[in-house]
Amino acid sequence: MKRRSRQTRHLSASLVFLGALWAHCGAVWAQDLNGGGEVSQGEVVQVSGVVITGDSLSPVSFATVYRTRDQRGTITNGMGFFSMPARVGDTLRFTSVGLISTQWVVAATEDQDFDDRLSVVQTMSRDTVLIGEATVHPWPARDKFRHEFMALQLGPDAIERGRRNLDPEAIFDRMSQVGTSPQENYLHAMNQQAQLTSYQGGYMPVSLLSPLAWAKFLSALRNGDFERE
Repeated sequence: MKRRSRQTRHLSASLVFLGALWAHCGAVWAQDLNGGGEVSQGEVVQVSGVVITGDSLSPVSFATVYRTRDQRGTITNGMGFFSMPARVGDTLRFTSVGLISTQWVVAATEDQDFDDRLSVVQTMSRDTVLIGEATVHPWPARDKFRHEFMALQLGPDAIERGRRNLDPEAIFDRMSQVGTSPQENYLHAMNQQAQLTSYQGGYMPVSLLSPLAWAKFLSALRNGDFERE
């Protein structure tokens, strides 16, 4: 009987403790619903938002967002989104190359859904600087061009060397010695791939009657490309 009475007393104490805990949790929950859980000055909140341009509403990628009190923060992603902790009353500074820097003060507002989270859409204006036109000349003044040009004193050797370099036959010989450029190689490879794709599932035409193929064959035969070593 004594053991049973002790168990009954322990069970009653446990039920009283659980009832008091449940009442306390209910009171706290009711206080939050009635607006009693508002964020106070200096309390830590999670600030999330998007940084966009003011003229086109385009997202500002990789913009710097930091707290001015400790110079620590984060950067926006490719869509202009950021998220960082801050205290109520902190000043957030937004900077980006080509845009005017702006600031925003973290303050608790009544229209926020969560007391410990704040959202913001920050706009930034473009910082456009127009520079006047500048013309660069190799001489201090244009009227000195004639004097400087006449002072070159080009001799017959220099003139003859220039004529030799501009000879059409010499230019043609240099063109034949220069190989194909990377752009020409790319176009040739793309043309071959397109030609193979167009004849996929069929037979490619035979070039026995092609004058270009015969000219290439005769040129190789004349150069001795088919001779055995």
